[in-house]
Amino acid sequence: MVLGLILALASAVGTNVAFLFKHRGAVLAPPIRVRHPLRSATDLFSSRWFAVGWMVAILAWGMHVGALSLAPLSIVQAVLSGGLVFLAVFAERFFGFHLGRRQWVGVTITAVGLVVIGLTGGGAKHPEHASLGALIAVEGAIFGIGAALVGISTHRHVLPRAEGLLLGAAAGALFGVSDVALKWLTQAAPGPLLGLLSPWTLTAMIAGVISFYASARSLQIGEAVEVIAITSVAANLAAIIGGILVFHDPIGSGAPEIGARFLAFCLVIAGAALMPAPMRATHDAA
Repeated sequence: MVLGLILALASAVGTNVAFLFKHRGAVLAPPIRVRHPLRSATDLFSSRWFAVGWMVAILAWGMHVGALSLAPLSIVQAVLSGGLVFLAVFAERFFGFHLGRRQWVGVTITAVGLVVIGLTGGGAKHPEHASLGALIAVEGAIFGIGAALVGISTHRHVLPRAEGLLLGAAAGALFGVSDVALKWLTQAAPGPLLGLLSPWTLTAMIAGVISFYASARSLQIGEAVEVIAITSVAANLAAIIGGILVFHDPIGSGAPEIGARFLAFCLVIAGAALMPAPMRATHDAA
Protein backbone atom coordinates (compact mmCIF):
# COMPACT_ATOMS: atom_id res chain seq x y z
CA MET A 1 0.00 0.00 0.00
CA VAL A 2 2.73 2.48 0.99
CA LEU A 3 4.77 1.65 -2.11
CA GLY A 4 1.67 2.20 -4.23
CA LEU A 5 1.21 5.68 -2.74
CA ILE A 6 4.88 6.53 -3.34
CA LEU A 7 4.57 5.44 -6.96
CA ALA A 8 1.37 7.48 -7.34
CA LEU A 9 3.09 10.59 -5.97
CA ALA A 10 6.06 10.14 -8.32
CA SER A 11 3.64 9.60 -11.19
CA ALA A 12 1.81 12.84 -10.31
CA VAL A 13 5.05 14.83 -10.46
CA GLY A 14 6.18 13.17 -13.69
CA THR A 15 2.82 13.54 -15.41
CA ASN A 16 2.63 17.29 -14.87
CA VAL A 17 6.25 17.88 -15.87
CA ALA A 18 5.58 15.82 -19.00
CA PHE A 19 2.51 17.91 -19.84
CA LEU A 20 4.50 21.13 -19.61
CA PHE A 21 7.29 19.72 -21.79
CA LYS A 22 4.74 18.50 -24.32
CA HIS A 23 3.04 21.88 -24.40
CA ARG A 24 6.32 23.61 -25.19
CA GLY A 25 6.92 21.13 -28.01
CA ALA A 26 3.34 21.07 -29.32
CA VAL A 27 3.17 24.82 -29.91
CA LEU A 28 6.34 24.58 -32.02
CA ALA A 29 4.99 21.74 -34.18
CA PRO A 30 2.68 22.17 -37.22
CA PRO A 31 -1.06 22.00 -36.43
CA ILE A 32 -2.45 18.48 -36.03
CA ARG A 33 -4.55 17.34 -39.00
CA VAL A 34 -7.17 14.64 -38.49
CA ARG A 35 -6.76 13.47 -42.08
CA HIS A 36 -3.01 13.00 -41.63
CA PRO A 37 -2.55 11.31 -38.22
CA LEU A 38 0.83 9.72 -38.98
CA ARG A 39 2.29 12.93 -40.38
CA SER A 40 0.93 14.85 -37.39
CA ALA A 41 2.49 12.38 -34.94
CA THR A 42 5.80 12.59 -36.81
CA ASP A 43 5.72 16.39 -36.64
CA LEU A 44 5.03 16.29 -32.92
CA PHE A 45 7.87 13.89 -32.13
CA SER A 46 10.20 15.91 -34.35
CA SER A 47 10.00 18.56 -31.67
CA ARG A 48 12.63 17.82 -29.04
CA TRP A 49 10.54 19.19 -26.19
CA PHE A 50 7.54 17.06 -27.12
CA ALA A 51 9.70 13.94 -27.42
CA VAL A 52 11.25 14.55 -24.01
CA GLY A 53 7.80 15.14 -22.53
CA TRP A 54 6.54 11.90 -24.04
CA MET A 55 9.44 9.93 -22.55
CA VAL A 56 8.77 11.44 -19.12
CA ALA A 57 5.07 10.64 -19.58
CA ILE A 58 5.86 6.97 -20.34
CA LEU A 59 7.94 6.73 -17.16
CA ALA A 60 5.12 8.37 -15.17
CA TRP A 61 2.60 5.99 -16.77
CA GLY A 62 4.68 2.99 -15.72
CA MET A 63 4.68 4.23 -12.13
CA HIS A 64 0.93 4.84 -12.43
CA VAL A 65 0.31 1.25 -13.51
CA GLY A 66 2.47 0.06 -10.60
CA ALA A 67 0.45 2.19 -8.19
CA LEU A 68 -2.84 0.82 -9.57
CA SER A 69 -1.64 -2.73 -8.96
CA LEU A 70 -0.75 -1.99 -5.33
CA ALA A 71 -3.45 0.39 -4.09
CA PRO A 72 -7.19 1.04 -4.60
CA LEU A 73 -8.10 3.13 -7.63
CA SER A 74 -9.74 5.95 -5.64
CA ILE A 75 -6.71 6.31 -3.34
CA VAL A 76 -4.30 6.40 -6.29
CA GLN A 77 -6.40 9.05 -8.01
CA ALA A 78 -6.50 11.11 -4.80
CA VAL A 79 -2.71 11.23 -4.74
CA LEU A 80 -2.56 12.02 -8.46
CA SER A 81 -5.06 14.82 -7.92
CA GLY A 82 -2.60 16.60 -5.70
CA GLY A 83 -0.41 16.87 -8.78
CA LEU A 84 -2.39 19.98 -9.78
CA VAL A 85 -0.43 21.88 -7.16
CA PHE A 86 2.83 20.59 -8.68
CA LEU A 87 1.53 21.79 -12.05
CA ALA A 88 1.05 25.35 -10.82
CA VAL A 89 4.43 25.49 -9.06
CA PHE A 90 6.39 24.02 -11.98
CA ALA A 91 4.57 26.23 -14.52
CA GLU A 92 5.56 29.42 -12.67
CA ARG A 93 9.01 28.46 -11.42
CA PHE A 94 10.45 26.63 -14.42
CA PHE A 95 8.28 27.24 -17.50
CA GLY A 96 7.71 30.97 -17.30
CA PHE A 97 3.93 31.09 -16.87
CA HIS A 98 2.23 33.62 -14.64
CA LEU A 99 -0.83 32.51 -12.69
CA GLY A 100 -3.02 35.13 -11.06
CA ARG A 101 -4.58 34.77 -7.64
CA ARG A 102 -7.78 33.44 -9.22
CA GLN A 103 -5.90 30.58 -10.91
CA TRP A 104 -3.99 29.68 -7.75
CA VAL A 105 -7.26 29.52 -5.81
CA GLY A 106 -8.85 27.41 -8.54
CA VAL A 107 -5.96 24.96 -8.73
CA THR A 108 -5.71 24.64 -4.95
CA ILE A 109 -9.37 24.06 -4.15
CA THR A 110 -9.73 21.67 -7.10
CA ALA A 111 -6.78 19.61 -5.85
CA VAL A 112 -8.15 19.64 -2.29
CA GLY A 113 -11.59 18.60 -3.51
CA LEU A 114 -10.27 15.71 -5.57
CA VAL A 115 -8.06 14.51 -2.71
CA VAL A 116 -11.00 14.56 -0.29
CA ILE A 117 -13.16 12.64 -2.78
CA GLY A 118 -10.50 9.96 -3.02
CA LEU A 119 -9.59 9.72 0.66
CA THR A 120 -13.16 9.60 1.96
CA GLY A 121 -13.94 6.57 -0.17
CA GLY A 122 -12.51 4.16 2.38
CA GLY A 123 -11.00 2.13 -0.46
CA ALA A 124 -8.11 0.90 1.67
CA LYS A 125 -10.47 -0.59 4.27
CA HIS A 126 -12.55 -2.81 2.00
CA PRO A 127 -11.66 -5.52 -0.48
CA GLU A 128 -12.25 -4.62 -4.10
CA HIS A 129 -14.87 -6.60 -6.03
CA ALA A 130 -15.02 -5.57 -9.65
CA SER A 131 -18.23 -5.76 -11.66
CA LEU A 132 -17.98 -6.61 -15.36
CA GLY A 133 -21.42 -5.19 -16.15
CA ALA A 134 -20.58 -1.90 -14.46
CA LEU A 135 -17.23 -1.83 -16.26
CA ILE A 136 -18.92 -2.10 -19.66
CA ALA A 137 -21.49 0.59 -18.77
CA VAL A 138 -18.99 3.04 -17.28
CA GLU A 139 -16.40 2.62 -20.01
CA GLY A 140 -19.06 3.01 -22.72
CA ALA A 141 -20.57 6.12 -21.11
CA ILE A 142 -17.26 7.91 -20.49
CA PHE A 143 -15.98 6.99 -23.95
CA GLY A 144 -19.17 8.40 -25.44
CA ILE A 145 -18.77 11.66 -23.48
CA GLY A 146 -15.18 11.99 -24.65
CA ALA A 147 -16.16 11.40 -28.27
CA ALA A 148 -19.01 13.91 -27.98
CA LEU A 149 -16.65 16.59 -26.63
CA VAL A 150 -14.28 15.99 -29.54
CA GLY A 151 -17.20 16.32 -31.95
CA ILE A 152 -18.41 19.57 -30.38
CA SER A 153 -14.90 21.03 -30.58
CA THR A 154 -14.95 20.70 -34.38
CA HIS A 155 -17.90 23.06 -34.83
CA ARG A 156 -17.04 26.22 -36.77
CA HIS A 157 -18.33 28.67 -34.21
CA VAL A 158 -16.25 27.29 -31.34
CA LEU A 159 -13.45 29.70 -30.45
CA PRO A 160 -9.87 28.33 -30.27
CA ARG A 161 -9.65 28.73 -26.50
CA ALA A 162 -12.97 26.94 -25.98
CA GLU A 163 -11.84 24.27 -28.45
CA GLY A 164 -8.70 23.74 -26.40
CA LEU A 165 -10.73 23.29 -23.20
CA LEU A 166 -13.17 20.90 -24.89
CA LEU A 167 -10.34 18.79 -26.30
CA GLY A 168 -8.55 18.85 -22.94
CA ALA A 169 -11.69 17.61 -21.18
CA ALA A 170 -12.18 14.94 -23.87
CA ALA A 171 -8.57 13.79 -23.51
CA GLY A 172 -8.97 13.62 -19.74
CA ALA A 173 -12.16 11.56 -19.99
CA LEU A 174 -10.43 9.13 -22.33
CA PHE A 175 -7.39 8.95 -20.06
CA GLY A 176 -9.89 7.95 -17.37
CA VAL A 177 -11.26 5.20 -19.63
CA SER A 178 -7.73 3.89 -20.02
CA ASP A 179 -7.08 4.05 -16.25
CA VAL A 180 -10.21 2.07 -15.40
CA ALA A 181 -9.40 -0.55 -18.05
CA LEU A 182 -5.83 -0.88 -16.76
CA LYS A 183 -7.06 -1.25 -13.18
CA TRP A 184 -9.35 -4.06 -14.35
CA LEU A 185 -6.43 -5.76 -16.08
CA THR A 186 -4.30 -5.61 -12.91
CA GLN A 187 -7.03 -7.51 -11.03
CA ALA A 188 -8.34 -9.89 -13.69
CA ALA A 189 -7.01 -13.41 -14.08
CA PRO A 190 -4.20 -13.49 -16.67
CA GLY A 191 -5.52 -14.31 -20.14
CA PRO A 192 -3.72 -15.16 -23.37
CA LEU A 193 -0.26 -13.57 -23.62
CA LEU A 194 -0.51 -12.37 -19.99
CA GLY A 195 -3.75 -10.55 -20.70
CA LEU A 196 -2.51 -8.59 -23.71
CA LEU A 197 -5.28 -10.08 -25.86
CA SER A 198 -7.98 -8.85 -23.49
CA PRO A 199 -10.67 -6.57 -24.98
CA TRP A 200 -9.85 -4.13 -22.20
CA THR A 201 -6.30 -3.88 -23.45
CA LEU A 202 -7.76 -2.85 -26.80
CA THR A 203 -10.08 -0.39 -25.05
CA ALA A 204 -7.16 1.21 -23.24
CA MET A 205 -5.18 1.45 -26.48
CA ILE A 206 -8.01 3.05 -28.49
CA ALA A 207 -8.75 5.54 -25.72
CA GLY A 208 -5.03 6.26 -25.42
CA VAL A 209 -4.59 6.97 -29.14
CA ILE A 210 -7.58 9.33 -29.34
CA SER A 211 -6.56 11.11 -26.14
CA PHE A 212 -3.01 11.49 -27.50
CA TYR A 213 -4.19 13.57 -30.46
CA ALA A 214 -6.90 15.41 -28.50
CA SER A 215 -4.45 16.37 -25.76
CA ALA A 216 -1.72 17.44 -28.19
CA ARG A 217 -4.15 19.61 -30.16
CA SER A 218 -5.51 21.16 -26.96
CA LEU A 219 -1.96 22.08 -25.95
CA GLN A 220 -1.39 23.70 -29.34
CA ILE A 221 -4.40 26.03 -29.24
CA GLY A 222 -5.28 26.41 -25.56
CA GLU A 223 -3.75 28.14 -22.55
CA ALA A 224 -1.26 25.66 -21.14
CA VAL A 225 -2.07 25.58 -17.43
CA GLU A 226 -5.85 25.70 -17.74
CA VAL A 227 -5.92 23.02 -20.46
CA ILE A 228 -3.63 20.70 -18.47
CA ALA A 229 -5.68 21.30 -15.33
CA ILE A 230 -8.98 20.56 -17.08
CA THR A 231 -7.47 17.40 -18.56
CA SER A 232 -6.33 16.29 -15.12
CA VAL A 233 -9.70 17.06 -13.51
CA ALA A 234 -11.61 15.10 -16.17
CA ALA A 235 -9.22 12.13 -15.93
CA ASN A 236 -9.40 12.00 -12.14
CA LEU A 237 -13.17 12.33 -11.97
CA ALA A 238 -13.62 9.60 -14.60
CA ALA A 239 -11.28 7.27 -12.70
CA ILE A 240 -12.89 8.03 -9.31
CA ILE A 241 -16.35 7.35 -10.76
CA GLY A 242 -14.98 4.11 -12.19
CA GLY A 243 -13.57 3.20 -8.78
CA ILE A 244 -16.97 3.66 -7.15
CA LEU A 245 -19.17 2.01 -9.79
CA VAL A 246 -16.87 -0.69 -11.15
CA PHE A 247 -14.64 -1.63 -8.22
CA HIS A 248 -17.20 -0.75 -5.53
CA ASP A 249 -15.00 1.70 -3.67
CA PRO A 250 -17.34 2.93 -0.89
CA ILE A 251 -18.99 6.33 -1.27
CA GLY A 252 -18.39 6.84 2.44
CA SER A 253 -18.82 5.00 5.72
CA GLY A 254 -21.28 7.47 7.21
CA ALA A 255 -23.06 10.79 6.90
CA PRO A 256 -19.94 12.91 7.63
CA GLU A 257 -17.90 11.22 4.89
CA ILE A 258 -20.75 11.34 2.38
CA GLY A 259 -21.29 15.03 3.19
CA ALA A 260 -17.55 15.68 2.84
CA ARG A 261 -17.56 14.02 -0.58
CA PHE A 262 -20.48 16.13 -1.75
CA LEU A 263 -18.77 19.32 -0.55
CA ALA A 264 -15.52 18.20 -2.20
CA PHE A 265 -17.34 17.65 -5.49
CA CYS A 266 -18.66 21.22 -5.28
CA LEU A 267 -15.09 22.43 -4.66
CA VAL A 268 -13.91 20.61 -7.78
CA ILE A 269 -16.61 22.25 -9.91
CA ALA A 270 -15.90 25.69 -8.45
CA GLY A 271 -12.14 25.29 -8.87
CA ALA A 272 -12.48 24.14 -12.46
CA ALA A 273 -14.65 27.19 -13.19
CA LEU A 274 -12.00 29.52 -11.75
CA MET A 275 -9.06 28.12 -13.70
CA PRO A 276 -9.98 29.26 -17.24
CA ALA A 277 -8.98 32.90 -16.84
CA PRO A 278 -6.58 35.17 -18.72
CA MET A 279 -3.03 33.92 -18.36
CA ARG A 280 0.08 34.93 -20.23
CA ALA A 281 3.54 33.52 -20.70
CA THR A 282 6.36 35.70 -19.47
CA HIS A 283 9.10 36.94 -21.78
CA ASP A 284 11.33 34.06 -20.64
CA ALA A 285 8.78 31.48 -21.80
CA ALA A 286 8.41 33.27 -25.13
